[in-house]
Amino acid sequence: MSMTPEQASWFQDAAARIVANVEQVLLGKTFVIRLAVAAMLSEGHLLLEDVPGTGKTSLARALAQSVHGTTTRIQFTPDLLPGDITGMSIWDQRTNTFEFHRGPVFGNIVLADEINRASPKTQSALLEAMEEAAVTVDGVSHRLADPFMVIATQNPIEQAGTYRLPEAQLDRFLMRTSVGYPDHVATVRILEGSAMSPTRGAQLAGVVSAATITEMAALARTVHVDPIVADYVARLVEASRAASEVRLGVSVRGAMALMRAARVYAAMTGRHYVTPDDVKALAEPVLAHRIVLEAEAEFDGVTASSVISQVLVDTPPPVDRSGR
Repeated sequence: MSMTPEQASWFQDAAARIVANVEQVLLGKTFVIRLAVAAMLSEGHLLLEDVPGTGKTSLARALAQSVHGTTTRIQFTPDLLPGDITGMSIWDQRTNTFEFHRGPVFGNIVLADEINRASPKTQSALLEAMEEAAVTVDGVSHRLADPFMVIATQNPIEQAGTYRLPEAQLDRFLMRTSVGYPDHVATVRILEGSAMSPTRGAQLAGVVSAATITEMAALARTVHVDPIVADYVARLVEASRAASEVRLGVSVRGAMALMRAARVYAAMTGRHYVTPDDVKALAEPVLAHRIVLEAEAEFDGVTASSVISQVLVDTPPPVDRSGR
């Protein structure tokens, strides 16, 4: 059963209220907030590549509070162990049994701060959580919160003492984007309110319930996708693999991620069907981080984002732009 226009209108209103609420904390970053909300409603995860002090933590906290959810923060360091993330079983002398103590991954919104500062072994502790919404400790599977979303950050400038995220883990992130510095007008508004508590996000009121987010995610899966739009997505990912600068193109998981995100993005715009423009709007944040460039291309200054931009130019969209 496909989403109805009435359901699309309700979806658009609920998503707009979340975006507007978060924007009280993260001023002047509407598009980034929309991407974060779209990732959450797509049941995906978000990777933020940005310098310190741009509001990454504020975004995660505000998003969780907007949906009456819980937020946890993990500061990744070289000495962090997998059990520090997932939790561990501790011997209880009173009962003579091992008791599982939950780690910080058991939250609705989990901020993995500077994820590339931890070893690959510790980074991999998030792989099962991000893919299955569960963690396995001592052979026992533990379900995570619903909704569940990881917002990971990494500093693209400072590389000393960091570990590059493996391609398998990058592929688990639905989107990659950056918050960036605010424009002049937003900066002035931030400075004018600087006398307020720096943790003003703690007073942010929720606008929807966590159960509503789960309902919206399920509803988004019913957004209509015409075969010509699915064909367009397939041609885009195939073109990414054929590009001369690319050693490893977009995977099938990446194509499915783009389709999921496009469904949500269409519903957030008040439509019950996906258009090629929805796909084009999300192609760079969903696909660019899944590409591995040839070494020669990297030396020449080619970026994954520029490859996706060229793929969009070289791959003609369907003539029927309604996608229906």
